[in-house]
Amino acid sequence: MTFIEAVKSALKNYVNFKGRATRSEYWWFVLFQVVALAIPYMLMLGEISRGLMGLGTTLCVLISLALLLPGLGLSFRRLHDTEHSAWWLLISLVPIVGGILLLIWTIQKGTDGPNKYGEDRLRPDVAATFE
Repeated sequence: MTFIEAVKSALKNYVNFKGRATRSEYWWFVLFQVVALAIPYMLMLGEISRGLMGLGTTLCVLISLALLLPGLGLSFRRLHDTEHSAWWLLISLVPIVGGILLLIWTIQKGTDGPNKYGEDRLRPDVAATFE
């Protein structure tokens, strides 16, 4: 999946919390979020150093809010691809260990073939072997 396809897919499925998402779809969207927030964040840092809250802060908040649901839905689907319930996102509340565990799961290759969360988007031709 390319960068543009991944961003379109994540934004199109922003309220889809079922199914699976590939590693490339997830990580391309993470890159998109970083790029989309980079300039407003730099503006915001300049404003904060002068004791102001202006355009940078406003843009940062608006972009973060706009990308919240697509990012959350994509995170759910990425965990589903590795056969983990979306409830495991709550482990990120555990300092250090939770973030590391989620990072490992998002880097991990998804399960081959269908799992209980849906078909394998990389290999849709593989038949289901679970009950």
